[in-house]
Amino acid sequence: MPDLRVTAPAKINLHLEVLGLRPDGFHELAMVMQTLDLADTLVLAPTADAAISLRTDAEGLPTDADNLIVRAAEQLRQRVGLPELGAAIRLEKRIPIGAGLAGGSSDAAAALVGLNELWGCGLAAAELHAIAASLGSDVPYCLEGGTRLCFGRGEILEPLPGAASAEAPDLGVLLIKHPEVSVSTPWAYGRCRELRGDFYLESEADFAQRRDALRCGPLAAALRGEGPLPHLRNDLQVVVEPEVVSVREGLALLRRAEGALAVAMSGSGPSLFALFPEPAAAEAAHRQLAAELAAAGFEAWCCRCTGSGASLLPDAPQP
Repeated sequence: MPDLRVTAPAKINLHLEVLGLRPDGFHELAMVMQTLDLADTLVLAPTADAAISLRTDAEGLPTDADNLIVRAAEQLRQRVGLPELGAAIRLEKRIPIGAGLAGGSSDAAAALVGLNELWGCGLAAAELHAIAASLGSDVPYCLEGGTRLCFGRGEILEPLPGAASAEAPDLGVLLIKHPEVSVSTPWAYGRCRELRGDFYLESEADFAQRRDALRCGPLAAALRGEGPLPHLRNDLQVVVEPEVVSVREGLALLRRAEGALAVAMSGSGPSLFALFPEPAAAEAAHRQLAAELAAAGFEAWCCRCTGSGASLLPDAPQP
């Protein structure tokens, strides 16, 4: 059979609120996440040797069980009880590594989608979600993509109230990241607890109230086209921005972009983005800031919002 190709989109956080601590030690979160058309691609082929091999064009990325792609493949074949299944996987990397864009999680989701098809496993969406949740907090979202409310550790997903699930906001996104800078997610959450722990909520009733506020709030309305975008909240940005120079510098540059509706950090950083009323406005802002971004060492991408997560790509045309 021909190689099977799967797209693995990046995500940004349009809202990231740290509500408090859970009994399992993770933070209880209330988020809005959005996929972009910046995406990795997985190319999959079956093998007859029961081996799962991974190669990639991304320098320094592990290709053994430390990579979520390999772990996703191993868990999938364990779930279906067929250890003889094998696959050769090639990762074409476009999402920057360690950027707060869920690149690794999206690659894992793409591996589940692609191998479920390649191996003929026939697992339903709920079964794939169960495997995804065991791999990481963002992996279930990366299976679904689009505009989603995400609660719990991030694995509890809800559609945006009042919006069609396949729709995506017609916003332009200017995304930037300094290639030499990374932020440890455990450090960011630990620092958040250290600096903001006195404000953490403690009861499920309080958590539920904040979830309802997000469902009915101005951000949800704006994403449905019913009002202006509010200030974007990211509780991790509050603790990362003062301590990471590139985050401060990048946010300052994006805040000067003509026509920007909102500016924020994604996840635990260090990726940063500005939202614009249309993709053409993001491209114009990129041209406006290109020289300064390059001088400060930033990479930049102009992106569109998308309505889906990891998904099979149509067969490449034959020459």
